[in-house]
Amino acid sequence: MPDRASTSSREEPRLATRRPAARRRRRFPRHVVAAMPLALAGTLALLVSGNALRPFERITTIDGKMASKSDYFKDPEVQRLLLKHGLRVDIHRLGSRGIATQSLAGMDVVFPSGQPAARLIMRGQQRSVRTARPFVTPLALGTFREYAETLAAEGVARPQRARGGDTLYYDLDMAGFLRLIERDKTWNGIGYREHSTHSNSGRVLVRTSSVCESNAAGTYLSILAFVKNGNRPPGTERKRGDGRGGDPVLDVAAKVKPLINLQGMAADEQADSYFSDEGESIAPVSLIYEHQFLAHQVDFQKRHRRADSRRVLLYPSPQALTEPQLISLNGRGDRLTELLESDPELRQRAIELGFRVRFSGEDSTSEQLNSYLREHGVQVPTPNPDQTKADAPDLDALERIINYVGTCPPVAGGPS
Repeated sequence: MPDRASTSSREEPRLATRRPAARRRRRFPRHVVAAMPLALAGTLALLVSGNALRPFERITTIDGKMASKSDYFKDPEVQRLLLKHGLRVDIHRLGSRGIATQSLAGMDVVFPSGQPAARLIMRGQQRSVRTARPFVTPLALGTFREYAETLAAEGVARPQRARGGDTLYYDLDMAGFLRLIERDKTWNGIGYREHSTHSNSGRVLVRTSSVCESNAAGTYLSILAFVKNGNRPPGTERKRGDGRGGDPVLDVAAKVKPLINLQGMAADEQADSYFSDEGESIAPVSLIYEHQFLAHQVDFQKRHRRADSRRVLLYPSPQALTEPQLISLNGRGDRLTELLESDPELRQRAIELGFRVRFSGEDSTSEQLNSYLREHGVQVPTPNPDQTKADAPDLDALERIINYVGTCPPVAGGPS
């Protein structure tokens, strides 16, 4: 990509001005004169809303490599709020692990979707970096009602209570669910046709994004490794012996590999497929984030005055909470991280997009999100009584598991 700084300034005037070609009195056609009050009213409205910019103020363009949480910065309202502060974000889309393992030259910020990639990035920096963790969101599995009811009848899913209507949320016992996958069970084989007018002889499996690129897939791998290792994260110690089966991390990776359906999609593309009209035919169960499902339900309620009761969410137990982290790489990036931490309108918009917003000095805060969902007629998910958290392996162990499961290509260059 050409270096923008070599061709134009990173800061651009907000409004260009032109001097009249001649100082002579000009007569405007009547229809132009008649339209002037309307144009003036529109300009005033833009000034009040923050969409029009004062003369000679400057916009700073911030270049950032971002993963699935780039959908926050793609939101038109977020873009409008940033423009009020003279900032515009130019997004270079890449998976979280791709961000962590490729060059960051020319970037002002990076926004990986989880902590493993964030730690890899910060480990490679030569300066003290400013960061912000503005919100969190649980990893979840998006599915369709007939499949959730099939899993509930099989005893591996439990519907959450709902007031007046069908539930949108189920709690999923991952150990029991993985047993179905290990035994090569098909959906018809576990009674799908008893809950649907359709047939599906495909295997019980989760469609994931690319483990070599995506934080969502890497986090899902952490859950699988935790469960298959007896609810313990795999260690990094190596057994001594004859060299056969001497690595406990790769022993766990070998158990996990058959459980994951390797794809090649980005995490946000995975969600787009799930929410499309063809979502059920593409994959019965898809790996997504909670905020994507909640934002969809709010939007569906606004448009149709009812819930999208066809789609439901499975919360895995043990659970995994992902923490996107905005990492500044220079002074321009510092402005964005400071704003994301301090601006109440940007925090409110994150809630409206389904995120659980963090406030200074507090852990993830759900009540603001729950209140917003109630106000918009969307069922509020309830915490699973089993609060077991899937502890991720340490960085080196997780990297080895990802490389083994995904047969990932060698890293071309570090995050310098």
